This record gives sequence, C-alpha cells and structure tokens, in this order.
Amino acid sequence: MARELWKGNEALAEASVRAGLVAYFGYPITPQTELLEYLSLRMVKLGRAFLQAESELAAINMVYGAACTGVRVMTSSSSPGISLMQEGLSYIAASEVPVVLVDIMRGGPGLGNIQPSQGDYFQVTRAAGHGDFHPLVLAPATVQEAVDLVYLAFDLAEKYRTIVIVVADGNIGQMMEPAEMPPMRKVKKDRPDWALTGADGREHRIITSLELGAERLEALNLRLQKKIARIRQAEVRYQEHKVEDADILIAAFGTMGRISQTAAEMARAKGIKAGVFRPISLFPFPDERLEELSRQVSRILVVEMNAGQMLDDVRLAVGKDFPVEFYGRMGGVVPLPDDVLEVVERIGAELNDEQR
Repeated sequence: MARELWKGNEALAEASVRAGLVAYFGYPITPQTELLEYLSLRMVKLGRAFLQAESELAAINMVYGAACTGVRVMTSSSSPGISLMQEGLSYIAASEVPVVLVDIMRGGPGLGNIQPSQGDYFQVTRAAGHGDFHPLVLAPATVQEAVDLVYLAFDLAEKYRTIVIVVADGNIGQMMEPAEMPPMRKVKKDRPDWALTGADGREHRIITSLELGAERLEALNLRLQKKIARIRQAEVRYQEHKVEDADILIAAFGTMGRISQTAAEMARAKGIKAGVFRPISLFPFPDERLEELSRQVSRILVVEMNAGQMLDDVRLAVGKDFPVEFYGRMGGVVPLPDDVLEVVERIGAELNDEQR
C-alpha cells in the first residue's frame, strides 16, 4: 500500500479503525481533538460505536463497560484528561479487560497549556491508577511508528487482558508525515469466554474490581504481578542509533529521541562519538540493554521535555555510580538539535580533559 500524508492524530485514529476498533468513547481536549473528530465520522460510516461523553471521567467508565463485552475499545485524551481517568483505569486493570488508551501529552501541571510535553511519563508508567499495577506503555517517535504501535496495541491488550497506552507528545499528534496504513482487519464476531454477553444457556459471569477479603485481593494482585513479569520478559522494545562506538550515549524517547538523533549526527560531524538509545516501550523499560550499553560508553545524557522523569529509570538501570547527566525543558518548550548538541559538546570537552 502506498504511503500518504497523514496528520498524527488522524493517522492514529485510522490505524485504530483498521485494527478492528468497535467502540470509541472520548472527550475533546487539545492537542488530541482531531483524533476524536476523525472517529466521529469514520466510526459512524462503518456502523461502529462512537460517543462523545460529557467528560473524561464518563468516557473511561464507558470504555470499561464496553471492554467487559470483549470487543476492541479505545479512548484518547491529553494530560489533564488522563489524570481524570485514573480511577477508571485502576478498575479496568483489576478487572483484567483489554483497553487501548492514546495520550497526546501537553504542558503541565494543572491545565498548563496546549504545547507539546513529556510530563506524563510518571503518570502512565508508574501505575495509571492506584494499586500495584503497571500498564504496557508504547512511545512512538514518528507518525508511521504511531500507526504501527496503535495497531499492535490492540493485539497486546487482548493477549495480556490489560491496558496498553500509546503515549506521544503534541508534536506527533499535530505533525504531518508520510505513513503507510496497515490492512483493514475484520471486526471479530466471536467473544472471549470471559466476556459478558448475556447468561442465556450458560453460567453467570462476573467482572469486578471489588474484592472485600484481604486474601482474595492479594491473590488478584499476585496474578497481576505474574502478568507484569511476563510483559517485562516479552515486550521490551527500543531503537539504537550508532551506539557501537559511542563515547556519549543520549537516552531519549518520542520526539526527543528523533531530535537527539539529529544532534548525535551533528556531534559526529564535529568528531564527537555520540549515539542514541530510544526506549519504545516505556513500560517495560529496556533497563537490561541500557545497563549493557553503560559498560561501553563514558557518559549518558538523558534528554526529555520534562524535569527528568525517565531519568529515574535510566539511573535505576545503570546504577548510582555511573555518570548520568540530564537536559530538559518544561512547560511546552521543545529543545532543538542545537540545544542538545551544546550539552553534548560540553560533555565531550570534559571527557577529553579527563583523558589528558
């Protein structure tokens, strides 16, 4: 299939339709509103369910209900809206129903602004709701990758009966790039044996997150931890760029991953051996590979559009004694390659001084 020019939000929407999305519930919020607008037409034309809820709180509970029937369901929002969804996400996690969530991040905290940010890292990777739980989190760096990851997300959500979050900053949602759409899947007719489909001719099924007995709730938590362990083992994803001979390794995700790659090329043109490690799965975080790379580089620079959230995971991966530096901008300010290059050059000069 030929590549076409797509806006990021609309590409995410079309890819979800092609993945077999049956029901979408959401609420408009910049910079992800185009995703909802696109689906408001596309889903109706296909005879599928679309509903603009009265709030993000309502939307996530509608998603919960639809997911209990075993169909492919999704919502999308941006940072403050994702905050409102936290309780519902925790219910969904405990009930073990598959849900896909798209988060197009904007500046915060609070209402903040509508500029791109990466300030939701803690929110989406640490829990996405209260309790001992992690959703599976995927972070694209291009429109094509956003298409591929949301298409994959539905399969992963069903495989593990879990929440899969595709998280991107407002740049990716708003930019236009060539992308190739995946094939249109048929909507699945058969429902899984756990789904709520009506109890005629079979035993009742109950989906709930309420476990009043401590032992029963602990048993649920232990089952969830086993699932998370399987995800950690099987679903780590990352991309490397010129890390083989790098002295300085830049660790960055999403938009900052591609900006850092440009900065690394500029650094190499000046004789500084820089490489880029870009986590694609933010959870599970590719800590083992990053620890391996730390043995062959002299310094790691973490670059983010926040105050240093992925920075914590990098430090946990490489240990407290390895030299890790951070460069970040907040409030919707997007660093340019020249900004990252300036930090890389300073680190390169320090390494040269140390070697003398």
